[in-house]
Amino acid sequence: MLAPLLAFACTSSAPFFGFMGVASALVFANLGAAYGTAKSGVGIMSMGVMHHEAVMKNIIPVVMAGVLGIYGLIVAVILIQAVSGDTYSDYNGYAHLASGLACGLSGLAAGMAIGIVGDAGVRANAQQEKLFVGMILILIFAEALGLYGLIVALILSQSSENCTAA
Repeated sequence: MLAPLLAFACTSSAPFFGFMGVASALVFANLGAAYGTAKSGVGIMSMGVMHHEAVMKNIIPVVMAGVLGIYGLIVAVILIQAVSGDTYSDYNGYAHLASGLACGLSGLAAGMAIGIVGDAGVRANAQQEKLFVGMILILIFAEALGLYGLIVALILSQSSENCTAA
């Protein structure tokens, strides 16, 4: 696509950016998953003191937060297979860094949203059961943020340009 306009170099630093994309996808997505799990878990345990029968029904935010970590793992595995030493261009390195950041930071944002909504939602649901459907809808839209990052990351991970000798 851009090859007629630009010649991409194969510098020794290109794989560094690819590996940073791999690490970014996994680390940031797992940070989001951990925060969402912890924050929602605190709300579930607090709610469970008075309404222990509703704990399993309200475990949904924890599950949704855990899925964010899987998104990061998927992108990291796809990216690590594409990183190579000798024919890996700067363009590929930057594209894979962008891919990892798109997935990881979207997962982090989604995890924060899921954690906050999950915490408040399960506590409110313990007091008024009619709030359950509304809480689930909000959680779905929060999870969609992570899914958008996954989709963009998959598209970016497929972006590739050949390099020329530096």
